[in-house]
Amino acid sequence: MNMIQAINSAMDVMMARDPNVIVMGEDVGYFGGVFRATAGLQAKYGKTRVFDTPITEIGIIGVAVGMGAYGLRPVPEIQFADYIYPALDQLVSEAARLRYRSAGEFISPITVRSPFGGGIFGGQTHSQSPEGIFTHISGIKTVIPSTPYDAKGLLIASIEDNDPTIFFEPKRIYNGPFHGHYDRPAKTWAAHPGGEVPAGYYRVDLGKAAVVRPGNDVTILCYGTMVHVVTSTIDELGPEFGGLDAEIIDLRTLVPLDIEAIEASVKKTGRCLIVHEATRTGGFGAELATLVQERCFYHLEAPIERVTGFDTPYPHSLEWAYFPGPVRIGTALKKLLKD
Repeated sequence: MNMIQAINSAMDVMMARDPNVIVMGEDVGYFGGVFRATAGLQAKYGKTRVFDTPITEIGIIGVAVGMGAYGLRPVPEIQFADYIYPALDQLVSEAARLRYRSAGEFISPITVRSPFGGGIFGGQTHSQSPEGIFTHISGIKTVIPSTPYDAKGLLIASIEDNDPTIFFEPKRIYNGPFHGHYDRPAKTWAAHPGGEVPAGYYRVDLGKAAVVRPGNDVTILCYGTMVHVVTSTIDELGPEFGGLDAEIIDLRTLVPLDIEAIEASVKKTGRCLIVHEATRTGGFGAELATLVQERCFYHLEAPIERVTGFDTPYPHSLEWAYFPGPVRIGTALKKLLKD
């Protein structure tokens, strides 16, 4: 399966297992979603369990919070992460606080799915990476898969979780990981069909990072599309470094964060590079750098490096310069390894 198929399979599996699982959002019903992630679900489960909503993000999330409080498990889709901002009040003031405010009498088991990130020529209003905003909100979990297998398992775990979860789907790799140059437009890439994904139920627990590639020279922390960018870059630049033994860690969930895996890796390698697509200031990489410094200071052999998007509004015409790629990642690695 590719990631779209895996996400669709996760919702299908959970709707079959639990009649309280509801899918809702703009065009998710008959049309099957703008990226086809919900294709076929309405035909299979009916219009009362998979239904279209008006174009009102605050209404979508507000209704989902109410549904969750009364025992349902809604999976609302926000068509693009850029459109989620009108719903912030419902997410921050209602969903995130409901269990605490009611002393556990009510919960908010909603899973908000949304495509995020650039790379599909979507322009300023279809390409943002706002994950850092949600990691700051106590009471909300933030999940970002990088593979079809993880996408299905993490989505199932999110739907089963009793707390609200923001499930960001990196649309640049919706149709499979790509090989070649990650600093060039998509038309130059060769698409990969995806990965092995079990057809039935399984879960990938939240809060568990994955070691994509073990190594001893440097720890690279990344998530989503950047996992593939980093892996491709290490393959490309390895000969230039005389062989680069980098440990690549896919965080998978930002909240809860697998800080134990990060700490163990950095203490082993002594060096840390953080890569994410979102803008630099206030990005989640700043939190990662602080945590590494607090826990691994006496093991560090070089200052922590970050490679991120730039502090600009999303630059539609220059998005391929905006994305972290081999040139900027290579420059950061040279600084880390110069000693």
